[in-house]
Amino acid sequence: MQIKISKLRPSAILPDYQSAHAAGLDIHACLDAPLTLQPMERVMVPTGLAAEVPPGFEMQIRARSGLSIKHGITMVNGVGTIDADYRGEIGVLVINLGQEPFVIDPGMRIAQMVIAKYEKISWLEVGALSQTDRGAGGFGSTGFDSRG
Repeated sequence: MQIKISKLRPSAILPDYQSAHAAGLDIHACLDAPLTLQPMERVMVPTGLAAEVPPGFEMQIRARSGLSIKHGITMVNGVGTIDADYRGEIGVLVINLGQEPFVIDPGMRIAQMVIAKYEKISWLEVGALSQTDRGAGGFGSTGFDSRG
């Protein structure tokens, strides 16, 4: 699959896979200078990129696991979605959940993107839903693992 992408700034770096079977492409910060993110501070990190996602697909922006576990750097909104009709700059909404300031350097791999197919739905309103063994059981209703 090919997706059209445009560099909005000369210093922008195209997303790239870091291993042969990686599902996500790493996204780089497009900054003029290092950016220090204080604990609990949120910021939109520019990428200097815009893309043309095909209809029927979305671009998911996700946290990088290494930054999350080592430094507490994650996504403010969990997973960001770039829709097929968006043509603006891709921004990465990050938050520092760590206890120390974190420096984002120009060109740093700050997040990852995954292209996902989706289906458009229509609602079929009914008076009752089919029954299952679980029923309306919510959090913890299917049991616990050894940690609780």
